Amino acid sequence: MKWVTRENANVDRIACPWLIKRFVDPDAAFLYVPADQVVAVAEREGAIPYDVPDVELGHVDGRCSFESIMRTYGLLGDKGLVELARIVHAADVRDNIDTSPYGRGLKAIAYGFAYLHGKDDHTKIALESPMYDALYAFCQQQAAHEATS
Repeated sequence: MKWVTRENANVDRIACPWLIKRFVDPDAAFLYVPADQVVAVAEREGAIPYDVPDVELGHVDGRCSFESIMRTYGLLGDKGLVELARIVHAADVRDNIDTSPYGRGLKAIAYGFAYLHGKDDHTKIALESPMYDALYAFCQQQAAHEATS
């Protein structure tokens, strides 16, 4: 499948490709385009739009796009992934930055990658994916510890 969103990605638009490749579609291809071209490119390429206004996989009912993807693709049963989603949400949604103690840290790291790599969104995905793997492993351990406490 092809997926399309706005270029110059930071938190949600980098976390979502990690989520999609890891849990939804390992062969996914991602297109990053100017915001005003997302809908046209989605239609032309048969791509799934995400993290843009007025789409199913965007900020809907208080969810960030990462959470919308989890909900749509039935990933809410993974407690570690749910915790990771809380962190992504906190880092991505300005008014909710303090809803996770790790939100500010993830935001700082994501913006650091953006400062280093600008609009090279594919490089940011490649470099940040291992960080999301590590954060997911941490969240899984946290969830396992809470389940046994």
